[in-house]
Amino acid sequence: VQLVESGGGSVQPGGSLRLSCAASGRTFSSYAMGWLRQAPGKSREFVASIRWNNGNTAYADSVKGRFTISGDNAKNTVYLQMNSLKPEDTAVYYCATSRTVLVVPFVDSWGRGTQVTVSS
Repeated sequence: VQLVESGGGSVQPGGSLRLSCAASGRTFSSYAMGWLRQAPGKSREFVASIRWNNGNTAYADSVKGRFTISGDNAKNTVYLQMNSLKPEDTAVYYCATSRTVLVVPFVDSWGRGTQVTVSS
């Protein structure tokens, strides 16, 4: 599976950004797909995921109520709408897929990452 992210950038605190990730190659309806992020000096952490076969979503506590993940089956694309952004959201955001759960040891495919910077 190849993953291509887009939509990163710089924004002021309180602003919004929308990330997109398009998947190509062999995909499975049971896959979980979503986003992890890595801030400077920190380990990569889970942000949000969606499962294609039932639409179930999951979020890290730090982004609940501010971020929304959605998917377009026909386009094999997931989106991450990020609202009320905070400086602590600054990180490289990686799109990823997993046949099980979307945490680092179980990720099957990674995108190259897109930078999100929240600063005044």
